[in-house]
Amino acid sequence: MTRTRAALIGSISTLAIAGSLLPVTAAGAASPDVVISEVYGGGGNSGASWTNDFVELYNAGTAPVDVSGWSVQYASSSGTTWQVTPMTGTIAPGAHYLVQEAQGSGGTQSLPAADASGSIAMSGSNGKVALVTGSTRLACGSACHGAAGVRDYVGYGDANDYEGSGAAPGLSNTTSDSRSASEADTDDNAADFTEGTPSPVNSSGESAGHPVGIPGLQIHDIQGAAQTSPYSGKTVLDVPGVVTATAFNGFWMETGDQDGDPATSEGIFVYTYDASVQPGDAVTVSGEVSEYRPGFDGLTSTEIGGSSVTVTSSGNPLPADVVVGWDGRMPPGSVIEDDSDGNVERSNTFDPAQDGIDFWESLEGMRVEVEGAQVVGPTNKFGEIPVVPDGAGLRTPRGGIVARDGDFNPERVIVGPDLLDADLPAANVGDHFAGPLAGVLSYDYGNFRLLPATMPTVVSGGLTREVTQDDHGSELSVASFNVENLDPTDPQSKFDGLAREIVHNLRSPDVLGLEEVQDNNGATDDGTVAADETLTRLTQAIRAAGGPSYQWREIDPVNDAEGGEPGGNIRNVLLFDPGSSLAFVDHGQPSSTEPTEVRGSGEGTYLTRSPGRIDPASPAWDDSRVPLVGQFTWRDHSLFVITNHFASKGGDDPLFGRWQQPEEPSAEQRHQQAQEVRDFADALLAANPGARVVVLGDLNDFQFSQTADILVGSGTTTLTDLPRTLPANEQYTYDYEGNSEVLDHILLSPSLVRFGFAYDVVHVNAEFADQISDHDPQVVRLGPST
Repeated sequence: MTRTRAALIGSISTLAIAGSLLPVTAAGAASPDVVISEVYGGGGNSGASWTNDFVELYNAGTAPVDVSGWSVQYASSSGTTWQVTPMTGTIAPGAHYLVQEAQGSGGTQSLPAADASGSIAMSGSNGKVALVTGSTRLACGSACHGAAGVRDYVGYGDANDYEGSGAAPGLSNTTSDSRSASEADTDDNAADFTEGTPSPVNSSGESAGHPVGIPGLQIHDIQGAAQTSPYSGKTVLDVPGVVTATAFNGFWMETGDQDGDPATSEGIFVYTYDASVQPGDAVTVSGEVSEYRPGFDGLTSTEIGGSSVTVTSSGNPLPADVVVGWDGRMPPGSVIEDDSDGNVERSNTFDPAQDGIDFWESLEGMRVEVEGAQVVGPTNKFGEIPVVPDGAGLRTPRGGIVARDGDFNPERVIVGPDLLDADLPAANVGDHFAGPLAGVLSYDYGNFRLLPATMPTVVSGGLTREVTQDDHGSELSVASFNVENLDPTDPQSKFDGLAREIVHNLRSPDVLGLEEVQDNNGATDDGTVAADETLTRLTQAIRAAGGPSYQWREIDPVNDAEGGEPGGNIRNVLLFDPGSSLAFVDHGQPSSTEPTEVRGSGEGTYLTRSPGRIDPASPAWDDSRVPLVGQFTWRDHSLFVITNHFASKGGDDPLFGRWQQPEEPSAEQRHQQAQEVRDFADALLAANPGARVVVLGDLNDFQFSQTADILVGSGTTTLTDLPRTLPANEQYTYDYEGNSEVLDHILLSPSLVRFGFAYDVVHVNAEFADQISDHDPQVVRLGPST
């Protein structure tokens, strides 16, 4: 499967400029140095070769001229409104300077790399161009050639203003006006300019088909020991390499002339749609070095825009794969980046031995084999598989790799199907591969990616779905399950699959908090908020699977106010089995906008609304789900259950992104939400220190996070976060890009902990390619003394 790039950068040579330049000397005086040397306005028009308009300058003086703050300006042939393209940099004596302007829909050839770029759509036949020593827009119509700040001026075609006896010749889509070969300025446009074939030249002397740049470089010189190339923006000549893999928009090549420095990659991507090459071809490449950033805040990939690719021989052996693992280079074991405080592309010490982000960068573009590759995340909807080399990290008993505080597993790499004709095969956590897993190392979508050229074969690790223990009859089981945007538009197989997991794998818990239950028509945004049809189908499927006749309590949210899929109106729901000697306490009038409050004291503590919501007017719940609270009675005691679905991590920086350390802007809202829930739990415990309180749900944050710390609290009213009670290698409810991590929690008040509990994360979804939900459910069995 191939996914389209978010943007294309650095086309083979991007240098076109179509703007107007104005002289900056005294009125009517010839420029002593920089002049307009060529004007072309037919770029991208019918029949044109060039894709862009441009204005070319020339320094006829004997000293460099700094044009920073200068501008090229353009107006129509009789116009008084000028458009401005600012410039920067210095023009050496005897050198040109290329200003690229608007691009049309036609043309077949990109300009040489531009020294300045604008978006002015110049006329292909008649117009006025001024070179101005400032950037203030001209305010004149027919006497601009003598205006203050105008260094040079060209009126062409039927322009109403020009220097000298007449305007420069009128143009067509295939012709430009060029100054005479001597580049002399006599202040007479008609005498100084001749119509002919466009011939743009930039400050490096690069013109069509004749690149000028830096010779003698190897790939490791271009890559450098850094996140970005020291030659970015420069044209390089005749860089040698052997083609290792091809893509629709270019190819990767690798050099045999290695420098022996593991910090500098020997591979690179050549961006071109024109080259016809095959793996094993020895090539030389000339073009501009650029840094391609594939959207959002990911890293860049170093590329050469292949304006010239020459095949020197074919059938050569491919360079040996770099082995990542015990018998080769082992990735750092815990640190992704610890040398940067900001943009890692500018502010870090490049340290591949210590920092995972630098380790993988040092292999960018090379052929890599992941030794003994182990699957640590299921094949996702993009056909990708996260893997680690054998021996990496803290592994789960089921083959995953655990995310911990300070260790988000830099050993991980994503295997992508980009070079294949199909998605990668379905794989579960704990699977491995038949034979070596090798490919070129790329970067996209916030991760380093291994791209095999042939379809790998997955070998099953025999992973099975877990089944929790049965209740002992005297216990009360309470569970939480994110059912992932459940609504009646889902196929019956989803309802049946969820029912099977609830009845068989969770053993029909007495109380079940659900997250992400949608309204009766799902993503259709027509004002519907009721979810009775969704819940009827689910409870019917549970009964058909042999489960109890669950009842539910929920409160319809305000339409389109609580986030999730637009139109879906997801909400939290409480299911309960009334046949389990458990009873729901219905009290007050449920409301989506009014809060429930704690009243009474001791065993008489109660909720003013049950079911109810925690402070729905609080900004903590803006565009997010309001917690649902329900009061039950069981064994003559009240039980309060708070079901939550906190704000997602959407918008946070990627772990392998350019911002290090990664920022988590989403966390602030979760902290506010946790405080709201903690305050409510404190109100229950203040009314009755022995209150039996369960806080559960998808908190979208880790067990070691500040969100969890706020909910846990301190002192005699500390809540126990049950994921923290598991062994370190079993603390996970979710798998994200190969990291086994906790997002779902159950917390218990002191009285429930005192009488004992048994907690289980039931692994039935997150580790499997075939999953009903992307979350694993969790269940706690509360002791009979409660």
